[in-house]
Amino acid sequence: MELIQKTPDLSAYLAADEAIDHDHPVVREVAARLAKEAFDSYDYARLAFEFVRDTIPHSQDSGDLRVTWRASDVLEQGTGICYAKAHALAALLRAEDIPAALCYQKFDVVHGLVAVRFNGAWHRQDPRGNKPGVDAQFSLDGERLAFTPEPGSDERDYPDLYAEPHPAVLSTLKAAPDRPYLWKTLPGGL
Repeated sequence: MELIQKTPDLSAYLAADEAIDHDHPVVREVAARLAKEAFDSYDYARLAFEFVRDTIPHSQDSGDLRVTWRASDVLEQGTGICYAKAHALAALLRAEDIPAALCYQKFDVVHGLVAVRFNGAWHRQDPRGNKPGVDAQFSLDGERLAFTPEPGSDERDYPDLYAEPHPAVLSTLKAAPDRPYLWKTLPGGL
C-alpha cells in the first residue's frame, strides 16, 4: 500500500498541536530521558515506540476507565486507547525532530497508528500494546502491526497520513467522559 502524505509540507509532521503537545514539560522530560539512552535517531524512535507500547497500558486491556487524548496526559496518567497512545508516540518522535504522522485502519471501529519517516519513506508503527495474539514491533523493514485487515472483509488500511488527529477521532475522544461511553461512540470509519 502506498501511503499518502495529506499535507505536502513535511514540517507539518513536526509541529505541536493540542493533541500532539510535544512542547509540554511532561513530553519533553520523557523525550530527554529516552534520548540519553539512544545511540542515534533510529534507536531513539525504537525506544520511544517501545516505551509507549510497553509502559502505557491500553486502557481496554487494563480496565482503566479514564479517557486521555492529549499526549502529555497519556504520558502523565499512564493510560490511553490506540489513538491516545499514537498521539503520545507522535509527540515523543516530534520532540526529537523525527517526522511522525497519524494513520488509521478500519476493523469493527477505526484503529489508530503512527507512521515515522526515515530514509525518505514512511513506515507505519502500532504502539497499541502487546497481549496474547498481538505482537507489534518497531520495524522499518516491513510492517509488524498489531492487526492486519482480513482480505475479503470490510476491514481496511487507510493510506492517508495526517499531521493532526483526524477530526472524527479527536472529537470522539474529547467528548467521552469515560471509556464505556467512548466504546459506544468510536468511529466506525473515516
